[in-house]
Amino acid sequence: MRRFASLVLSTGTLLVAGAAPHASADAVAYLVNVTMRPGYGFANADDALSYGNSLCDRVSQGRSYASLIGDIKTDFNTADEFQASYLLSQAVNELCPALIWQLRNSAANYRIGG
Repeated sequence: MRRFASLVLSTGTLLVAGAAPHASADAVAYLVNVTMRPGYGFANADDALSYGNSLCDRVSQGRSYASLIGDIKTDFNTADEFQASYLLSQAVNELCPALIWQLRNSAANYRIGG
């Protein structure tokens, strides 16, 4: 019981002190998710990371979701919407999670094929 009370007190102290969770990049998760999935054909892990980081750079520069999806479709010579959106979401979620809301806001009115 004392251990539980100590845990609750510690957790409460952190919440009161305003310790916000920090989103951090997870390059390993990104690499596993995009190199094990067929369709991208990255030559190696460095190429995959470089491409993912370039997507993060473009999001941080204010590029729209529609523009980024178009870039990915062109880069990978595909019309597959899911393939493009999967790669973009993996890059942002795993490599630059602080930009998730910026990307989501730019995708608010996106329509497939439109």
